[in-house]
Amino acid sequence: MAAKIDHIVFDIGKVLIHYDPNIPYSRIIPDEEERKWFFLNVCTHEWNLEQDRGRKWEEAETLLIEKHPEREEQIRAFRKYWHEMVPHAYDGSVAIMESLIDKGRDVTMLTNFAADTFVHARKIFPFLNKPRGVTVSGEIGLIKPDVAIYEKHACDFNLTPQATIFIDDSQANVEGARAAGWQAVHFKDPETLKKDLASYGVNV
Repeated sequence: MAAKIDHIVFDIGKVLIHYDPNIPYSRIIPDEEERKWFFLNVCTHEWNLEQDRGRKWEEAETLLIEKHPEREEQIRAFRKYWHEMVPHAYDGSVAIMESLIDKGRDVTMLTNFAADTFVHARKIFPFLNKPRGVTVSGEIGLIKPDVAIYEKHACDFNLTPQATIFIDDSQANVEGARAAGWQAVHFKDPETLKKDLASYGVNV
């Protein structure tokens, strides 16, 4: 029998809003092979993750431009055109979150996000202001799936771990939540999420 769920925590990227760096870069670097090389060798996932951990964009850009001076414009384009990488919300997921809030459920968010781009995201997507609060990795210097970020979120928002369910598109982040004593589900699509939540006694 699953524990009674009192708290629901949403990830944001690829759960509530779409994220794809290829959108602006398909214009900036039209050649697909070159673009693939660029993301594997220059603006890598690991490089971007450090901004989620709190590194400033100026420092991140300088670091790469020193190594790849001929790519300066393409490197600076990552932050410059970031807004194009988040073109739309996942309406089905947002509807689930808003329905839970409307029903009086305790909803918060926990996200790996650079501090300044999150401020921008809140302006683009006002529904990000509806939950009770959010832990943004870039503001606190911790990132998922580090157990410490889940523990900090639970402490800051007074959540009981075993009565908390976390929704994330990354299996590693789901496992991180479980390691912190939370319940957790791997997000695939809104319909699956409804079923997963219902299995924990959370009806949308």
